[in-house]
Amino acid sequence: MSKSLKLSPSIKLILQNPASDSSSAFGPGIAALCRSVRETGSLNAAAKSMGMAYSKAWRIFKETEATLGVTLLDRDGTHGSTLTPECERILSSYEKILDDLNAQAQRETAELLG
Repeated sequence: MSKSLKLSPSIKLILQNPASDSSSAFGPGIAALCRSVRETGSLNAAAKSMGMAYSKAWRIFKETEATLGVTLLDRDGTHGSTLTPECERILSSYEKILDDLNAQAQRETAELLG
């Protein structure tokens, strides 16, 4: 293969509930929202930091919770929000799987390009 060929793998991971008819899933968007909630302590602050309306962030969480059948956020009214232990577990697994897939894709791409 030509040494001048430049390729970079890009992996998009989505975790779905096969028992659900919903198209909602745990993917890059909800993962980013979860990380932002963890950092800011607030769904409203997380949404603002991402340039997203609070109502959209709320809808994303509610739809994902319904699809997965788990509560992702503990909400404390004006005192903010925290990720539930289930959400922390899902997010951690999601990030590990994604890291592993990206590492494998990098190795395979390097082999392809020789």
